[in-house]
Amino acid sequence: MRRALILDCDGVLVDAEQTGHLRAFNEMWRRLGVPWQWTAEQYAAKLAISGGKERLASLWQDASFRAAVDVPSGEREIQTLIRTWHKLKTDLYVAMVEHGEIRVRAGVRRLAREAVESGWALAVASSGSSRSVTAVVRHALGDQLAAQATIVSGDNVRSKKPAPDVYVRAASLVGVAFSGCLVIEDNVAGLTAALRARMTCVVTPTRCPTASDFTGAAAVLSSLGSSADGPMRVLANEARLSLDGEFRLSAVDHLLLSPPAVASEPGRRTSTAGVA
Repeated sequence: MRRALILDCDGVLVDAEQTGHLRAFNEMWRRLGVPWQWTAEQYAAKLAISGGKERLASLWQDASFRAAVDVPSGEREIQTLIRTWHKLKTDLYVAMVEHGEIRVRAGVRRLAREAVESGWALAVASSGSSRSVTAVVRHALGDQLAAQATIVSGDNVRSKKPAPDVYVRAASLVGVAFSGCLVIEDNVAGLTAALRARMTCVVTPTRCPTASDFTGAAAVLSSLGSSADGPMRVLANEARLSLDGEFRLSAVDHLLLSPPAVASEPGRRTSTAGVA
């Protein structure tokens, strides 16, 4: 059975939420003269929402934002403003990535190379915009590996995570059954999306996780390998994987031989015997 490694982007390939996306949002508002900034704590709460435009849209429900910023009330005007803000924010973030300002997470390039050399399909599936995802993939994996990766972004699907759409589309594009896909995620929305797509998922939370309950993940690891921050730590190992210093694809071979359990959300698992 053919297999696929499907990586999330921000949080898995790079640790970018606070050092990249938050900086870009706040710099965008500074440049436009908008009297608003997200604190680290406010932005961490926004990470429960998938997609930059969706995070911006949520501000219209924030009384403190409406009190500080003179914003339109008509839906068409709101959507136009969100698109304008998000375009500039994306420009700023992509520039950070291209200038090498965003930290690549330990082990991701090695794991992607291992997948390609082992004959696995390689994909990146993210709720982010196509421009930012493509820039991060090239930065994190290098041009040669990036050229072999199928990319699915939030621009390519109807619903973003925790909906399974990006993972279902990625599997379809690379021609691999759901039961042959291994997903690497960093947060609970991504885990939920992978489980809803009936895929095996390993979680590597960042320093800014949206939740600490990753029930349903095959394993929860501090990283995919050792780095300057220290060795990989096993935070949970529900599937009892064989883990020694770094995560390797061989650790999940036995999980991809048959369809994994399904969960519509972390903590709920049911049998999927016979599901492809």
